[in-house]
Amino acid sequence: MSKDLYVRNISPLATEEDVRKLFLVCGKVSYIHLVTDARTGEFKGYGYVKMASEAEAKEAIVTLDGVLLINRIISVTQARPQSSSGPRGKEEGRSSRERKPGGGRK
Repeated sequence: MSKDLYVRNISPLATEEDVRKLFLVCGKVSYIHLVTDARTGEFKGYGYVKMASEAEAKEAIVTLDGVLLINRIISVTQARPQSSSGPRGKEEGRSSRERKPGGGRK
């Protein structure tokens, strides 16, 4: 099991410190990343928490999945490994012959 956790349904009122305090109940928190929209800077309602050990991560899932943080019930699961190709990865990975005509920039 990984030490990385995916936390969703986080209230927009919650701060990184609020999340840290909650997860400290289960052990040492190594890292927190609350995801924001790159264009607007608005919080997207989810984030990632890295615990110091796999045992602490497992404890956080068991203990914190379904608890109330601020005014929302959060979901805590094991984070999936990041894939190297995002939504655009397939298109960018094609050769120029495979791309649809007119798909380039003008």
